[in-house]
Amino acid sequence: MPPATGPRRIAAFGGVYSNWLALEAVLLDARRRGAEAIYCLGDLGAFGPHPDRVWPLLVAGGVETIQGNYEESLASGAGDCNCGYTDPRDNQFAQLSYDYTAARTSEPFKHWMGTLPKHIRLELGGQRLLLCHGSPRRINEFLWETTTSNAFLRRLLAECGADALLCTHTGLPWQRDLPGGGQVVNVGVIGRPPNDGRRGGVYALLDAGPPLRTEFIRFDYDAERLAGEMRDEKLPEEFAETILTGWWTTCLEILPAKERERGRH
Repeated sequence: MPPATGPRRIAAFGGVYSNWLALEAVLLDARRRGAEAIYCLGDLGAFGPHPDRVWPLLVAGGVETIQGNYEESLASGAGDCNCGYTDPRDNQFAQLSYDYTAARTSEPFKHWMGTLPKHIRLELGGQRLLLCHGSPRRINEFLWETTTSNAFLRRLLAECGADALLCTHTGLPWQRDLPGGGQVVNVGVIGRPPNDGRRGGVYALLDAGPPLRTEFIRFDYDAERLAGEMRDEKLPEEFAETILTGWWTTCLEILPAKERERGRH
């Protein structure tokens, strides 16, 4: 067998949510930990302030990026984020966030978003990885840890011809080794905490196997500064509260029962 080529350690994350301070921190931390390549699985905007500060950091950091539902909507001039929420309160906050981001994202940045692929395929230690935003079949599909069956995940892997699937969109990281082979990793998001009462965010560090090894990395940044910028930009106080407390105050109704029980609200 020829020697393996390509990276042996990668970092992957989703949901920057315009949190340029978190992105800056993750890029430094991932390189310090030896990541040879860094991947962003989409949703660059929403929630946070100053969306245009994200783009130069991605480019300078050499981050390979795919489209999330936010990039798809912003690049096409859609009227909403196509986030996939069903609750009126969730959709109200989502619309406020989208309108803010759309108004403050430059046209060159939006154009760049439209050039991004919907998926990335790569090999890591002989394992075929597919990187997507929601799921391989729908950009805004939620793959929840507690409600997504092994049978469904095996079917997704078979249909897309992959040994491992990396996704995001839910905002909550998890990893599962499937019976009979195959892995699914929700890499989490960096732009807001994973609803556990702790500031900061989460990204995934993956090492080539076999088997593929995943470590979820918690990191910190200046949450007080971000909250101040949110308030200066007149974003909802609920968003700043989440950044400062580590507990979600919005986007709650979409959570399955067990995931919601872990939160405060």
